[in-house]
Amino acid sequence: MSGTIFLNANATFRVRFRAQARSTLPVKPTPLTLPTPYPHWASLQADIEAHLKQAIPIKEPLEVFEPMHRLVFDSPRTTVPALCLAACELVGGQRRQAMDAAAALLLNLANAHVHEELGLREGSNIALLTGDGIVPLGFELLASGDGPGRGSPERVMRVIIEISRAVGSEGLIDSQHMKKTLEGGNMKRVVEKGEGGLHACGAACGAVVGGGSEEEIERLRRFGFHVGMMRGMAQRGFHNHDVEEHRNLALNELQFFKDTDLRMISTFLNFY
Repeated sequence: MSGTIFLNANATFRVRFRAQARSTLPVKPTPLTLPTPYPHWASLQADIEAHLKQAIPIKEPLEVFEPMHRLVFDSPRTTVPALCLAACELVGGQRRQAMDAAAALLLNLANAHVHEELGLREGSNIALLTGDGIVPLGFELLASGDGPGRGSPERVMRVIIEISRAVGSEGLIDSQHMKKTLEGGNMKRVVEKGEGGLHACGAACGAVVGGGSEEEIERLRRFGFHVGMMRGMAQRGFHNHDVEEHRNLALNELQFFKDTDLRMISTFLNFY
């Protein structure tokens, strides 16, 4: 169902999207029509998976490629890779430019899921090794693909660093460790390092490979962070006003791009 967001300083924004919802922004009301988000997300996700099926075909040796293929396409889906594509298009790039970055994000997240879910289970060595094997493949796609690497190796290196930090010991791994040891108010930190950091990374990577300016990159990084916080907080049962606060902050960041087509990127405000 379509709805309209009015960016208005004297209105509130409900946690669940409804038609005629409003946000609290100190600007003149500007209507923005948002279509139902799911077809758009499905389109982005389908493009990423089609790209990965070409990159990871089932071939000999089957004992290597079949588990790898299965792990990648059976892992839970997140909106991080799709957000990468949407951010790239928002700053004027083409979807194909961000495809390798989105694929690398998906591969790294699939590996992280395997380690979190299977790491403590007996007999999971093959799955863990398979997960470890897809991580370098993601970076290989970035380095050798026909996306951002041709003509801008500095941007490729920046994306590799962004992803490494987001999923590494100061990002997702730290979040997974804290999740096992912290409770209550400390859970917000888990979300910041996990969903918040990952979505921030996805949006920033898309802006980088799309040729965005530094301000555009940082605006989209913050937008992605707030989208991730919305998702993580809602899934963990935080109060509605906490989720609403991050939604309004995300809308604030989009105000910078008010003269561009926001229909695709805005749909990520509904994924949680």
